[in-house]
Amino acid sequence: MIHAFTSSAPNYVGKVRALCESLREFLPGAVIHWLVADDRNDDLVDVGREPFDHVMFATELEVGSDRGWLFQHSIVELCTAIKPSGALTILGQPGCDRVLYFDPDIVLFSGLDDLLEELERRSLLLTPHQLQPETDRGAVWHELDSLRYGVFNLGFLGLRSCPEAIRFLNWWKDRCMVNCGGDWRAGVFTDQKWINFAPVFFADVGILRSPRFNVAPWNISQRRLEGSFDEGFTVDGEALGFYHFTGFDSGAHEEHVESLRGDNRSANMLIDWYRARTKALSEDTSAEWRLGSFSNGQPIEDVHRAIYRVRRDLQEAFPDPFLVVPGGHCYLEWFGHHARKEMPELFE
Repeated sequence: MIHAFTSSAPNYVGKVRALCESLREFLPGAVIHWLVADDRNDDLVDVGREPFDHVMFATELEVGSDRGWLFQHSIVELCTAIKPSGALTILGQPGCDRVLYFDPDIVLFSGLDDLLEELERRSLLLTPHQLQPETDRGAVWHELDSLRYGVFNLGFLGLRSCPEAIRFLNWWKDRCMVNCGGDWRAGVFTDQKWINFAPVFFADVGILRSPRFNVAPWNISQRRLEGSFDEGFTVDGEALGFYHFTGFDSGAHEEHVESLRGDNRSANMLIDWYRARTKALSEDTSAEWRLGSFSNGQPIEDVHRAIYRVRRDLQEAFPDPFLVVPGGHCYLEWFGHHARKEMPELFE
């Protein structure tokens, strides 16, 4: 049995639905999960009316019992940090023999039989950011970005139920527990840069080299995207497998594609469709991120997380930093009285 999942906060529900609609179409029979990087919220969606089968929340995972660890992560960091734990949970379900992970801003456009056939021979499958060297010297910054953020893009991951995949997931989970920060200058980039080690540390790691998988701004300069919704989209003459609409809400996706591909009719068609479709699919659901606030409703700021992350004494004193006790012993109370005096460099 094939299982597929994605991981996001509630604000990405429109994107999650767009992805899962495409999974329903091109992976018929798969069991589809949405891993929500948040506290449990039974009012978030009605699963019976959704294109996914199950919803899991971060706080229901083994790692989610550590409130201090959850607190240390921004919304993007947490969505990535819980992926290995989610994959382990799903892979442990009866009858599950393969798990496919897709970022919520991905959409499938054709079947994946070749990918699934490759996974039969592998413990895990990865897609690199680039498949070949850049020919335009001005675009070498794509390769530099891969050196900063990771050779492989973790918008996709394929796993087969086998001891080596379990060993990999436990290693990856442990590394994300240690450091899943979003600052590449610190040597990591969320869950992704750790995976540079995967082909070295683990056996039977497959690297998908077909240009039809994980088409995105960082590789579209090397790939010939053609076609339409009526005739089908192709990449270098192959059917487009899945497209990654990364950086879409900020406008960076469209700007990047335009700078590299100019007036590409097919790319513009996909962008226009995705904008309209995800907007339509997100209009009925609240985007509140419960783990983004203290228990009194005050938003958690980056500086709150930064100080707690580096202070072991605070982690031990306040194992649940979300909890606010007015006038009492809690992290927010400590922060208000001591943070600027003890760590003034973080406020400059």
